[in-house]
Amino acid sequence: MSTPRRFLFAVWDGGGNVPPAFGLIRRLVERGHRVRVLGDPTLAEEARLAGADHVPWKDAPHRKSRHPEDDVFRDYEIGNPLTMVREYLESFVGRPAAAWAGETLAALESWLPDLLVSDLYLPATLIAGEKFGIPTAAYCPNIWMLPTPGIPPFGLGWAPARGPLGRLRDRVLRSLSRGAFQRAVPHFNEVRRHYGLPELADFHQQALAADEIHVLTSPLFDFTSPALPSNVHYCGPILDDPPWCEPWRGPWSSGDPRPLVLVAFSSTYQKQAATLRRIVDALSSLPVRAVVTLGPALDPGAVPGSANVVVVRSASHQALLSEASLLVTHCGHGTTMRGLVAGVPLVCLPMGRDQNDTAARVVHRGAGERLPPGASVTRMRRTIQRVLERPSYRLSARSLGEAISSRQGCVDVVASLEHLASRGNSRPASSDRSLHAASASAPSTSGTTLVNPELGHTGPSLAK
Repeated sequence: MSTPRRFLFAVWDGGGNVPPAFGLIRRLVERGHRVRVLGDPTLAEEARLAGADHVPWKDAPHRKSRHPEDDVFRDYEIGNPLTMVREYLESFVGRPAAAWAGETLAALESWLPDLLVSDLYLPATLIAGEKFGIPTAAYCPNIWMLPTPGIPPFGLGWAPARGPLGRLRDRVLRSLSRGAFQRAVPHFNEVRRHYGLPELADFHQQALAADEIHVLTSPLFDFTSPALPSNVHYCGPILDDPPWCEPWRGPWSSGDPRPLVLVAFSSTYQKQAATLRRIVDALSSLPVRAVVTLGPALDPGAVPGSANVVVVRSASHQALLSEASLLVTHCGHGTTMRGLVAGVPLVCLPMGRDQNDTAARVVHRGAGERLPPGASVTRMRRTIQRVLERPSYRLSARSLGEAISSRQGCVDVVASLEHLASRGNSRPASSDRSLHAASASAPSTSGTTLVNPELGHTGPSLAK
């Protein structure tokens, strides 16, 4: 064990971003470190179970409960992805920047930690770390989503560009996306002026200001680019079950020959009940067994089951996937990773957020198919049958899952955070961290290029 250190985590309750964050916290506590969590009141129990202290956000945006009426940002009411990004950056990231930075600085001053670790999507918290003069790290709980040359623009669910027209398409959309991200910059600069820090010209200068950024997925799953900054490292997924997950005891006999289908959608509200009801209808006439897990956001009565479809509030996905033949999902990152690691093919019905882009990666790797959430019962049934019956989907899912499990191209995130915490107030230069000047053809300073011929994927091979 390394020398015990103090870590302050700045987190928010966004649903799927919570289990990987607290999985990381739990691993640090198990290695003898002290961790304090600055986060939503709804995260107090997760902090306790992970062995960490908890301090609630007061003025910064936060959930008071996990009921839909207490959602801080209702992205499910916004249909256009670019509009959603603009609204999110203005209302959740930009305007509250003073509160994010102020409460983080107060926590730093009161507890004197060795390292600040922030969710990548709370960039204003890093202003507090800069003012306090402490090393900082950020974690990205899912795929890489910041506008980056060589990676399709966020929100549209596109595969990597092919040919001049595809690259032109990405450049135009990436420019529009960057313009949306810029909406937060005036708010950042107002806070920075207040703390006597220099102003920034670009959103990425603030978002990438951490000494190290840890992406909690596999570079063999994500779309990567040599234009990624040198402080960005892939670390592989953290797949701990959430504490509200219940044990699974199936109603079927152990010798039941029917394939098992797991249906798992968001743990937060995304207007998913109508889609889930159509999925139940589609499965009810197929020779399968199925389990639908609703999560804490939906009332169990919102989605009735059937003779061969059991609907439950929660169940261990890892236990179910060990015997499942298919995963039908919204394609949240954690659910997707669990399915692939188990070698289970997917039918993806993304509802928003990062889900369409995660689904694009699944489809690009041949591990499943994608449908719109409004697809008809007939179309759902045919797609489910096709993915169940064609061996190629399971073979691709198994190959991809093995690649993810190998952690090839990944750094040890716990060891990396421990090393950073041991450095004191020594901070490296950050001049190479802006993607504004990055070129898609520039060599990656994160390491050499790794090509996996089985998956047809190029990604960074990072030094361990």
